[in-house]
Amino acid sequence: MSKQISAIRGMNDLYGEQAAAFEYLVESAQAVLQQYGYESIRLPIVEKTQLFARSIGEVTDIVEKEMYTFDDRNGDSLTLRPEGTAGCVRAVIQNGLAYNQIQKLFYTGPMFRYERPQKGRYRQFHQFGVEVFGLATPDIDAELIVLSARLWEKLCLENLELQINSLGSAQARADYRDILVVYFNEHKDRLDEDSLRRLDSNPLRILDTKNPDMKELVENAPKLIDHLDDESIQHFENVKGYLDDAGIDYVVNPNLVRGLDYYNRTVFEWVTTELGAQGTVCAGGRYDGLVEQIGGKATPAVGFAMGIERLMALLMDKDLVPAGHNSPDIYVVLVGDKVQRPGMVLAEMLRDSTSRFKVQMNCGGGSFKSQFKKADKSGAQFAIILGDEEVEQKSVSVKFLRQAQEQQTVSWDNLVEFIEQHAG
Repeated sequence: MSKQISAIRGMNDLYGEQAAAFEYLVESAQAVLQQYGYESIRLPIVEKTQLFARSIGEVTDIVEKEMYTFDDRNGDSLTLRPEGTAGCVRAVIQNGLAYNQIQKLFYTGPMFRYERPQKGRYRQFHQFGVEVFGLATPDIDAELIVLSARLWEKLCLENLELQINSLGSAQARADYRDILVVYFNEHKDRLDEDSLRRLDSNPLRILDTKNPDMKELVENAPKLIDHLDDESIQHFENVKGYLDDAGIDYVVNPNLVRGLDYYNRTVFEWVTTELGAQGTVCAGGRYDGLVEQIGGKATPAVGFAMGIERLMALLMDKDLVPAGHNSPDIYVVLVGDKVQRPGMVLAEMLRDSTSRFKVQMNCGGGSFKSQFKKADKSGAQFAIILGDEEVEQKSVSVKFLRQAQEQQTVSWDNLVEFIEQHAG
């Protein structure tokens, strides 16, 4: 007997309730985005390594330690995408979708980072991403936040806190970086190993440390928001104004810097205390310089990404995935020697007549009792019973599985109308 082969650590199978939660979440997000006029884009999982080095930043943890990178047979360095924005930017440049155009796009799919697996942090994880190109005004920053809030409402998710900040212009951020380096150098003896490494390469990331021993040091550090340029201050005030008008509560977090080098101006995160250490479920912001940085013409851009596994955990912990989300509406029970082929004809007739209902036909035979157990377990609202006599009469017996109603006999011609009248 061969040795069993297991999945790679941190790369998980999703099935049953997890798969149902995944699909419910993605379908809900797509519905909200389409309501706002956004369009789908599909992106490759593998990109040239240089794309991420140039966009994310060569001195970030992602590029230095976390990417799955390999040489293909031509010797080209390729990488499994660790995030979606860089690939989306590459796609709009390559396909002529960026310059002097407005693009409002969304995508979903797996991302890959070599990390220590823990709850809410996996080596293969899934994101739902949203990107907007061609708009520099604060109204679109606010729209992204408002539509994400609408998604939480649609999903019945509560206790998510919105944190916002502004990183200002590239010049303001560079000036602030120098101020921050001076401050942390004065307290170098209090920095941990990660912070010492970041001091020269990416000092703003020190502000995002999770080390409780550095909490006071970080809280007393100079604030970027106090060193913003006037234009960025006005942009940020306008974003907050839109959120106030929309009734969206938020907290200004001056230490919110995001982990990727390409952000400027507005940044935001939706966080929860209900997932332990991995509390960020949605994050993003503005990245006006990235299109040009990757090789396109200067184009303003803003976006966000949601962690699907983390949101799934919240949905499942709170039992917020609708019962029977993936269940059939109708289960066809076949009883008799000559009913299998007419049963398939009937099931196809139902599928042809209405796209509203999902129809599952019993396959593989089985006793009347065992088929009814399968029908009930499937979550269907109705069991349609087809026997030899019903085939001759072109009728079925309809049993209500979720309602206290008497079983009824219905002709094939009236079946669709009957189901539509009695569906919950």
